[in-house]
Amino acid sequence: MEAGIVRKIIHIDMDAFFASVEQRDDVNLRNKPVAVGGSAERGVVAAASYEARKYGVRSAMPSRTAKRLCPNLIFVRPRFDVYKEVSDQIRGIFSEFTDLIEPLSLDEAYLDVTHNKIGLPSATLIAKEIRKRILEQTGLTASAGISINKFLAKTASDVNKPNGQFLIPPEDAEAYVDTLPIERFFGIGKVTADKMRQMGIFFGKDLKQYSREDLVIRFGKAGHYYYQIARAIDERPVNPNRIRKSIGAENTFSRDLVRITDVEQELKRIAGTVSGRMKRSESAGKTLTLKVKFDDFTVITRSKTIHGLIENEQDILDLIPTLLEQAELEKFRIRLLGLSVSHLNTEEEENEPVADTHGVQLTLSF
Repeated sequence: MEAGIVRKIIHIDMDAFFASVEQRDDVNLRNKPVAVGGSAERGVVAAASYEARKYGVRSAMPSRTAKRLCPNLIFVRPRFDVYKEVSDQIRGIFSEFTDLIEPLSLDEAYLDVTHNKIGLPSATLIAKEIRKRILEQTGLTASAGISINKFLAKTASDVNKPNGQFLIPPEDAEAYVDTLPIERFFGIGKVTADKMRQMGIFFGKDLKQYSREDLVIRFGKAGHYYYQIARAIDERPVNPNRIRKSIGAENTFSRDLVRITDVEQELKRIAGTVSGRMKRSESAGKTLTLKVKFDDFTVITRSKTIHGLIENEQDILDLIPTLLEQAELEKFRIRLLGLSVSHLNTEEEENEPVADTHGVQLTLSF
């Protein structure tokens, strides 16, 4: 970035994306509590509509828990091919404004619009126009956060959800972070937030009282990042070439698996799915990981790293017996199996937040 120029970053986040697509395509689901994934008895919620969220239903929640919270919850099987198609359509809209697009998932992305294709100096107006075009072309709503860096933009996109946007201008950035509850900091999970509260850190202003060295001692490498964001600093660029770090697939079963032959058969199916995804992304990896969830929701993982590359289905199948042996499955009831390949040949190092720098005042309209 040129010296003296402050970046204009937008974080676009689709509103309850999977569930909203289902409600869009099935009139009978509109204005009703919907959970994508799982069933009334099995599995895990992949996404929940806003009507379901009012009852406390959230993604990654066991289906039985969700059904208990919301007895009228409607479960819908996911259609990932449709979600991918809509996501590609939305990404096409982004590309009308900038080539600096960093997708985080099917339903969210960062955009750097500092130098945008339409020559509009206001990132706020660009975000508004993007959301308008998404609604017109897909029938879906999106929320947006606008600010000077990725951390602040992502934080801002949650403020006026759903179907809204929020700006944190450069002159307000540090003051805004000072009053931000620690659990709302992107990159600080529940366990870390609990640890910080035990240290007397409840807001950004409290985090800012700790030196970089002290945070590194207490939190390891992440301490550098916490030191930066407490001061509203995040100089990671929007990376349009962001590479995924693993490729995998998993399956939750309608009935628990109790025979090793059934486990082997299901893993063969999953290996085929993973292999297909690797082929489509032209990827290979060094590490295969087996994930097993038992009927009591206990989860174990076992991994095997090789000197060569895991390139196809047979390579995966050759490693499965070793992983099963490591898992020591004897008497068991299995509700979920998964396989993933990591340490990919396409993998890059993530951009780390750089050392502390002094903020630069904005020279263009936000």
